[in-house]
Amino acid sequence: MPDLLVVDDDRFLQQSLERLLTEAGYRVRPGGSLEEGIPAIVETEPDLMILDLSLPGVDGISFCRQIRAKWRFPVLMLTARTDAMDKVIGLEVGADDYLTKPFEPAELLARVRAQLRRTTEYDAKKSRASEDIVRAGSLEIRTKQREVRVGENVLELTAKEFDLLFYFAKNAGTALSREMLFEKVWGFEIEFNSNSLDVFVYRLRQKLEQAGGIGHYLQTVRGYGYKLQP
Repeated sequence: MPDLLVVDDDRFLQQSLERLLTEAGYRVRPGGSLEEGIPAIVETEPDLMILDLSLPGVDGISFCRQIRAKWRFPVLMLTARTDAMDKVIGLEVGADDYLTKPFEPAELLARVRAQLRRTTEYDAKKSRASEDIVRAGSLEIRTKQREVRVGENVLELTAKEFDLLFYFAKNAGTALSREMLFEKVWGFEIEFNSNSLDVFVYRLRQKLEQAGGIGHYLQTVRGYGYKLQP
């Protein structure tokens, strides 16, 4: 039975989510702030966390950034904000998915299942993989260590940047649509015209260029998506 941590200062919503998720077969632990959430994570690392963007004191963005410095479980961010930039920032600091309030309970459950399924499938693939290193040109990705090298240079990547670059490398030379990238890397089909993927690709290009002059590996396929072409 998966363990879920729900961090939201709205007690009514927190209790509603706890009831909904418990009935769906999950173990749920509540928290209303950073002070309550961190001890719960340290005690028993959850399989997934549902995190409100607007927390008292330390907000959800800062909270997510602190979590990503130590842990790698999926984070589903809840937000009442409709500004696309808030969503982009949330994804950049390590959230794996987001849901705008108000939302349908069925959609929340679907997104929770998608994140847990993606994590389970990803872990299973890693355990079955006999090859620890994926290479594409001068790019070398060490999957078990979650380390990326260009020659002797190690790239400093966020968790989601690593996942995105790893998916590009596994499919080197293949044009990948924007929809496919969001579905395979973030675990859901994007439903809005977001520039968050463009931001991630831009940052990866910068880091690849700085590490070994290979920013050109990441190519834009106009009107479709991107591909990694060593």
